[in-house]
Amino acid sequence: MPTQAPPRPETLTIPAAMLPSDGRFGSGPSKFRPQAAQALAERAVDYMGTSHRRTGVRNVVAELRAGIAELLGAPEGYEVVMGNGGATAFWDAASFGLIERRSHHLSLGEFSSKFVDVTTTAPHLAEPSVHVGDFGTCPPLEAVEGVDAYCYPHNETSTGVMLPVQRPAGDDDSLVLVDATSAAGGLRFDAAGCDAYYFAPQKALSSDGGLWIALMSPAAVERIERLSASGRWTPAFLNLKLAVDNSRKDQTYNTPALATIFLTVEQVNWLNGNGGLEWAASRSDRSADILYGWAEASDIAAPFVSDTAIRSRVVGTIDFDDRVDADTISAVLRANGIVDTEGYRKIGRNQLRIGMFPAVEPEDIEALTACLDYICEQLIA
Repeated sequence: MPTQAPPRPETLTIPAAMLPSDGRFGSGPSKFRPQAAQALAERAVDYMGTSHRRTGVRNVVAELRAGIAELLGAPEGYEVVMGNGGATAFWDAASFGLIERRSHHLSLGEFSSKFVDVTTTAPHLAEPSVHVGDFGTCPPLEAVEGVDAYCYPHNETSTGVMLPVQRPAGDDDSLVLVDATSAAGGLRFDAAGCDAYYFAPQKALSSDGGLWIALMSPAAVERIERLSASGRWTPAFLNLKLAVDNSRKDQTYNTPALATIFLTVEQVNWLNGNGGLEWAASRSDRSADILYGWAEASDIAAPFVSDTAIRSRVVGTIDFDDRVDADTISAVLRANGIVDTEGYRKIGRNQLRIGMFPAVEPEDIEALTACLDYICEQLIA
């Protein structure tokens, strides 16, 4: 007798008792807590729709800057600087205000490679030095002669690889610029290991995009001020000197999205109020242990990143064998209210990508793995 065709995604219903309490597992924008949205609604008449250069908004910006410094363990002299445009805009800004002549990059995925593109095409910079790693791996950070800035991600969002935040041995003079967009607030690190730890808040900080935040060392601020004084032409929107000056006044150079700032404050306060970065990272650790433990025990799935030392604790990438199609699994999940589990499109693997940021309940990750088992059983029945 012919084998019965597997059910179509739109007709496969996961039993309600198996579903997670919240079906948002995106790697950015990520789940934000409903309590934060409610708090924003309660401030609609005295915060939203008011000037970003007046006390009401500036007090919230001051609260955000202080909260970020506390959460990230800012060393003495480090400053929290803010600007509009997200991490993508920060790459352009860094090419004007933080890289003096030549940078060195670790390129290990889609987002780290984009910063390489910025410095490669910047007409005022020399050709960057680049160490490329295969997807799912991490090239070593080594000193390179003739560079003045080292650039790499704390967590490569596209592949689920995390790197240690550290300075290259043998080079104490260059700046270290770390893209922390999917790491800040979810991964442990020592801020003294870098000079600019920059990120947008739509991932572990459970807000919207369009804003960049950077924890900057005195050396980074000195570089910004020196390059600004040198007369290097810089568009005002990307001028880090303007960003530093305005941040010290608890404002941004141009009008920010007030809701984004407010939601970020709500998440930062929630994290700090429950124990700070250690507490937040421990929640992500529990989720990661559940997801990777399930994949390692599965006969149909496996963690994409084989080296456990660099396997991300906030973005999990899971490969499936050819008995099931990961896109079909994601379609079934989405039809049942579990969203944004698709693998990163340019990696091109039969895989899912699961956000495990602190706002995600570890119990929901466990429920997700049960749903995955159920779907796979139905698809290969």
